[in-house]
Amino acid sequence: MGLFGRFSRTAPRLDADGWDPELARVRAAATDRKWPAMRAQLSEADPGTQLSRLVGHAADVTGLEKWFDQVVAAEPDSALTLLVSGARRVSWGWEARTALRAQHVSREQFRTFHERLRLAEEQLYAAAEREPEWVAPWYFLQMSGRGLEVGQEVARRRFEAAVRRAPRHLGAHQQQLQQICAKWGGSHEEMHAFARAAMLDDVPGGPLGSLVAIAHLEHRGELDGAEEAAYLRAPEVVASLHEAADRSIRHPSYGRPPGWTHTYNVFAMAFALAGEKKAAAELFDTLDGRVTEFPWQYIDGDAARAFRTWRARSGR
Repeated sequence: MGLFGRFSRTAPRLDADGWDPELARVRAAATDRKWPAMRAQLSEADPGTQLSRLVGHAADVTGLEKWFDQVVAAEPDSALTLLVSGARRVSWGWEARTALRAQHVSREQFRTFHERLRLAEEQLYAAAEREPEWVAPWYFLQMSGRGLEVGQEVARRRFEAAVRRAPRHLGAHQQQLQQICAKWGGSHEEMHAFARAAMLDDVPGGPLGSLVAIAHLEHRGELDGAEEAAYLRAPEVVASLHEAADRSIRHPSYGRPPGWTHTYNVFAMAFALAGEKKAAAELFDTLDGRVTEFPWQYIDGDAARAFRTWRARSGR
């Protein structure tokens, strides 16, 4: 039995921390209400991508808001406490809204959503004033801004503020991609143009090629029936996926950066749906059963099941 065959039988599994020990450590501290441990780790983080990744992960911990207000009150001049509190309120706000389309969200849910986001914006702007070089406040302001419908011009300025501080910040680019996709008032044309331009501006082996794949998955999700099934198999779409993979995950400089499992899952799903079995199988083999919620929830609420299904269809 070949090496790939052995790897492919590993049961698909989700990991709360994306197989990242740094994320596991900050989540454990947030769960255990250990602010000194959180503060020590966050204070040592690179204020570019690393800080926003760690804070974003801590912000998803359920119940953080129940005790963190006391931390903010005890350290009112701290940019870090304001950042964490603001980020949590963004995540908490989106929890209230849910991932449903607007027509399925109640008026009460929207009211709670907006209340939490407005407070988040106050705290994030205050953090940005105290630490003007940090990208993280602007990254989370992109998320709150989309929920508060600040409009494309304001959203673009927030994105530009983020990438001035961290030009290849994948999260900031992903938020802007969402902002200009069709379901948020943009268009397919604008979304694809943005993704391709970001990829071409990135360094060889950089992370931004994944935006091209995400844009194609977003476009597919807006189609129905035969159009949906055929979209990713179009020759020009297949070619763009291979170009993006060659410039990012398949480039020798890519390596295994933080968040690589997320990016591999994006391309694995895109190639599998496109019928590019060899390309998909190579990614499934490398992932060895490591599943990320995004993007598989686009096709199945059970991400591991979707991963397993499309891995099998790719010959693994």
